[in-house]
Amino acid sequence: MPKMKTKKAAAKRFKFTATGKLKHGVAGKRHRLMSHNAKYIRQNRGTKPVSKADEYRVKKYLPYGL
Repeated sequence: MPKMKTKKAAAKRFKFTATGKLKHGVAGKRHRLMSHNAKYIRQNRGTKPVSKADEYRVKKYLPYGL
């Protein structure tokens, strides 16, 4: 049986935490930030965990972890 391939796009966008959860960068931080208020920019700083509904799909893309 051949090995499964990792989806490289997913490998670049997601990371595993020490407990096995997935985290991702938050969208909307690249440009046009003047139209957003300070609370929006502050709350979207850093990374957030992947939702439970999407976690199953992303873990299929990363069969051997990262």
